[in-house]
Parts: sequence; structure tokens; C-alpha cells
Amino acid sequence: MNTTKTAIHFTDNYLLNPTNPISVNLIGAGGTGSKVLTALMEINESLIALGHAGLQVRLWDDDIITSANLGRQRFFECETGLYKSVALINRINRCVGTNWKAETVKFEKDNLGRIPEEARAIITITCVDNVQARFGVAEILKEVSYRRHYQNHPKYWLDFGNSRHTGQVILSTIGEIQQPNSEKYEAVGNLPFVTDEFGELLKQSEQEDNTPSCSLAEALQHQDLFINSSLTQMGCSLLWDLFRYGMTPYKGFFHNLKDYRTHPIKVA
Repeated sequence: MNTTKTAIHFTDNYLLNPTNPISVNLIGAGGTGSKVLTALMEINESLIALGHAGLQVRLWDDDIITSANLGRQRFFECETGLYKSVALINRINRCVGTNWKAETVKFEKDNLGRIPEEARAIITITCVDNVQARFGVAEILKEVSYRRHYQNHPKYWLDFGNSRHTGQVILSTIGEIQQPNSEKYEAVGNLPFVTDEFGELLKQSEQEDNTPSCSLAEALQHQDLFINSSLTQMGCSLLWDLFRYGMTPYKGFFHNLKDYRTHPIKVA
């Protein structure tokens, strides 16, 4: 009798037993990014406790903290006027003794078409608030993936996106990840970019009004208070599974906080 194998993506071997901390570029330090950074700290501490080399995170954001960011994002009144990336990274480094880095520029090509010097990382995580930025990141990741370099060779892209009550998290591979031979599972080595698989959906979901909010009350009209937090916990759980279990049958999910529904997306 023929039986259908369960499709599984096996984690790249280097993530499971690295010689150095896994480099991570976290792009965006707002409502989602500020919470993802805290989750990365928890993942890092847990990995180290398990004998893993941990993570080395670089946070990218050129935005300044304003009063509208207080409450929904992980900032405090005494930090207004500071760069979001600097405030968050300094706080993490002081708390747990890491040496993570902050970038106060956008993760994008310059006017001459050159990519950022530190664009290469094994894992890229995007928490950006517009579709154009996602497509820009996708272009950079495709370009750096062609430049073979063993250290920090890009392998995964985890994208977080949301509207007021809904959102999604999508895991992509940057190129083909070598998979082991398996009699039990159907090994899937290539997970398409979110911009390739859901590009049209992303464009359709782009909000017409992307103007900055001038207060927390106004910001809450655009995004509900806990949509970022719920996406963060579930999305970072997917990342944790890659490290902890070495495999995943899912490459993301669609999430609706309004009616508490979540639809997982299988790797096949």
C-alpha cells in the first residue's frame, strides 16, 4: 500500500552545531521588532544553557522613539528622542551581557545600488511596516546569496507582517538547504520567499494610510494592542523549533486575533 509521506523541512546542520554564534539580522524595531528582540534574547539564553553557541544579533532601524511608541512598543518615556535600535540593544546588552549591535540606518541599498556592509547574516528576520521594504530585503538577500562565503552565508528569512487584527509569519530558505535522506518523511529543502509566493497578496493588503501616528491612542486605531505580541510568540516558536528539534512541518501561519483563529502553513 502506498502511503503519503509527511513533508518536513530539516534545519541546516550548521544551525544545530555551530562553531560560532549564529548571526541574525533583525530589521525593524517597532511594535513587532521590539518584542522579537526580547524573544531572541530568550532563545539565545536557552541555547547557551543547552551547550549551543547562541546568537549574535544586529538590529536595524533608523527611527527615533516618540511618545506615540510608548505602551504598544517596548519603550519608556525616558528613552524618547533616542534611536529605537540603540535603546533596545543597549538594554539587552546590559541585562544579559551580550555584545549585540545596533544600526541606525535602514536595511536597504544606497543611492549607488550598494548593499549594506553588514547585510550578510545566517538568519534575517523582518518586522517592517510596508511591502516595499520587504521586496527590497528580498532583492538584497538574493544578491548576497550568490556571493558564496562560508561564514555567515545566508540560510533563512523569517518575515513578520500584520494589519490591525490580523497577520502572518512566513519562513523562507535563502536558496536550497541540503536535506538528509529520509524513509519516513518527504524532505523539503527549498521554502520560497514570501515575496515570491505571496507577493500579490502582500501588495493587496498594503494599507492606504501609512502615515505615522502622533499618539498611542491614534496608533491603536491602526494596530490592536496585542497583535504584535501574539505574532511574536508564535513566530519565534517556529524559529525555536528549528534549533531545538532540527525540523519543522510548517513554514508559517496566518493569524487572526479578532476571532482567535490561526491557520498553519505546511512546508509542502
